[in-house]
Amino acid sequence: MHWQFVSRLDDIDPCDWNRLAGDRYPFMRHAFLAALEHSGSVGERSGWTPHHLLLRESENGSLLAALPAYLKSHSYGEYVFDWGWADAYHRNGLEYYPKLLTAIPFTPSAGPRLLIDPDVDRAEVLTPVLDALTTELDKRGISGWHLLFPEPDLADVLADRGLLQRYGVQYHWHNRDYQNFDDFLATMSSRKRKNIRKERRLVSDQGIRLKTLRGSDIQAEHWAQFFTFYQMTYAKRSGHGGYLNQAFFTEIARTMPDALMLVLAEYEDQPVGGAFYLVGTDTLFGRYWGCIEAFDQLHFEACYYQGIDYCIEHKLSTFDAGAQGEHKLARGFEPVVTRSCHLIADPRFRAAIDDFLGRETPAIMRYQQDAIESLPYRKDLLEQLK
Repeated sequence: MHWQFVSRLDDIDPCDWNRLAGDRYPFMRHAFLAALEHSGSVGERSGWTPHHLLLRESENGSLLAALPAYLKSHSYGEYVFDWGWADAYHRNGLEYYPKLLTAIPFTPSAGPRLLIDPDVDRAEVLTPVLDALTTELDKRGISGWHLLFPEPDLADVLADRGLLQRYGVQYHWHNRDYQNFDDFLATMSSRKRKNIRKERRLVSDQGIRLKTLRGSDIQAEHWAQFFTFYQMTYAKRSGHGGYLNQAFFTEIARTMPDALMLVLAEYEDQPVGGAFYLVGTDTLFGRYWGCIEAFDQLHFEACYYQGIDYCIEHKLSTFDAGAQGEHKLARGFEPVVTRSCHLIADPRFRAAIDDFLGRETPAIMRYQQDAIESLPYRKDLLEQLK
């Protein structure tokens, strides 16, 4: 087998990449990752330098496996926070950056990370992939390789190979074959049902109208409106205009419209807010939200309840509404454990980080179990979830 690192997704034939990636998980499509590069949202200037790993039968042979990867000069936009690790390196006179990162930029959604030809057994490619990564770390003097939000089965295999495991908690909604929103509410205690109905009623009582647009129904003016909302949210939270630029949204609107969804809110026939989603084959992914003025409960309606409605109508099994946000618990989003895997080159720091994770992990697991108690469901369903 022959492996190589490439600095542009355009160096990989889209058909070859998508043959491995499939269409279940939209963030791994060639079109999505390429749009990040074409728009400049990732690149050397942003601190996300593409460094993708390819594994072929031979130097010019067919593609057997692919691993998106980036040389990172910081830890922004990752959602697995390792600033403390970087600080410890620097205090000991060592460089933590650049690090090699496999993740979907700015996207804390678990899913496939190592793409493998459907006709190839994973065991056949995992050893050469890990060998390639280890060789690259040593060759470049890189502190480590970090794999964020992989699927559980890959994380398990890498744990068996000795990689450090880190855990986190997100909040996902699960469709239990609900026929409508009231069917979902029926799983809750009476008080919690009333609270959610009140929140939804307050939005409509303010005269706000919401519409859901898919694919080619999303016109250029809709994208322009949404991008304004997106920038305003980041400006309020962190003082910058967001990690993504308008060119990114313009490109994916052209190259992968089937996976895109906007929920737009209008007040007095004027757009006032919106939420951006991506649609997989069995999962809805909520990504970004913004508004130009505050409306009571509009965030919950546009980002959560409209998504739940969509999942029920279209029989999607899961709604991944993004990282963080304990307020999701009261709205029926269950705490789920996420994983990351870490290959640390320096054995001393590997031991220190392993010790840290040994203390952090039990706290994460306790939190996940405690969070279940905050769900709005009836006691019989809560018992099933524990």
